[in-house]
Amino acid sequence: MATIKDVAKEAGVSVATVSRVINNSPKASKVSIETVNVAMQKLGYRPNAAARALVSQSTQTLGVLVHDVSDPFFGTLVKAVDNVARQAGKHILVCNGYHDAQDERQSIELLINSRCDGLVIHSKALSDEELLAYAHEVKSMVLINRFIPEIAERCVALDNYKGAWMATEHLIRQGHTKIAYISSTHHIEDTTQRLAGYKAALEANNIILPESYIEHGEPEGEGGEKAMMHLLTKSIDFTAVVTYNDFMAAGALSVLDENEIPVPEKISVIGFDDVLIARYIHPRLTTVRYPVQMMAEQAATLAIRLSKGEVLEQKQRIFSPTLVQRNSVFNLSHLS
Repeated sequence: MATIKDVAKEAGVSVATVSRVINNSPKASKVSIETVNVAMQKLGYRPNAAARALVSQSTQTLGVLVHDVSDPFFGTLVKAVDNVARQAGKHILVCNGYHDAQDERQSIELLINSRCDGLVIHSKALSDEELLAYAHEVKSMVLINRFIPEIAERCVALDNYKGAWMATEHLIRQGHTKIAYISSTHHIEDTTQRLAGYKAALEANNIILPESYIEHGEPEGEGGEKAMMHLLTKSIDFTAVVTYNDFMAAGALSVLDENEIPVPEKISVIGFDDVLIARYIHPRLTTVRYPVQMMAEQAATLAIRLSKGEVLEQKQRIFSPTLVQRNSVFNLSHLS
C-alpha cells in the first residue's frame, strides 16, 4: 500500500507539499496540486481520513443515533438529517440503539470516537444524568424526541401528552365514551406520556373506564394485532380505540377486518405519527401527526451551528402535534 512518502517521491515534491495538497491548503500551488493528484491516482493512494481530520479539525460528518433505522419513522428522521448535512457539505454516520442502554451507550461512544462534527441523538434508554455528561463533553450534541431542562436549547421534542389527549378528545367530540387504548410495551417516556394524555382526556370529560380497556403490545403491526385480539377476547364494550402509533393501528385494523367488524361503523380507530402507511391502509387512518422531518431538520441544523461554535437562543424547542382527519373515525352523535 502506497504511503505519503511514496507519493512525494513519485511527484518529485516534499512530504509537506503533499500534505498541503491533501488538506486543501491555500499555500499549495496549482502545479503542485496537479502533480500530487496525478501521483496519488497512479499509486492508488487514499489519504487517511483520521489524519486529515486532525489537521482540519473536521471530519465533515454528523453522527446520528436512532432506535432502529429499518423503522420507516426513523428512516424519515435519518433522511431529514442527511438532507441538512449534505447541504452543509457533510455526510452522516448512523447507529441503532434499539432502546437498550448498553447499545445506546456504545453507539454514542463510537460516534464520539469517530470525531463527528456534531451529534443528533435519539436516546430513550439512557438517564438524563448520563446524557448530560455526554452533552457537556460534546458541545455539538443535540437530543431529538427528548427534553432535559438543563440543556433545553439543545433538545428538539414533541408534546406526546398533548397528542394522545388530542386523539382521545377528538373521539369524545364524535360521541364516543367507550374508548379503549392500545399502548406500547417499551418502557420509554413516549409510552408514559401518551397513556397519560389518553387518561387525562377521559377524566376531563368525566369518563370513567376500567383498566381492562388498556392493552399493551410491541409498537409494531404484530403488537397491534395481539392487543386488539386481547381486547376482543375480553368482550369489552368499546366503540373506539386510540393506538400508540400507526403501525399498531394497522395491526388492529387487520384483526377487526378478519373478524368482520366494520371500521369505522362499529369501531373507530385513531393512530399516532402519521407515517406513510396511514394514507394507504383501508380505511385511510385518522391520526396524530408527528412532524419528525421538521424536527430532525432543526436538530441537524442546531448540531451544525454548535459545531461552528455558535451560541444558541435560550428557548425550548417543543413541537405541537396536529390532528389529521381521514376515514377511520365515525361520528356517533349523528345517530342520536
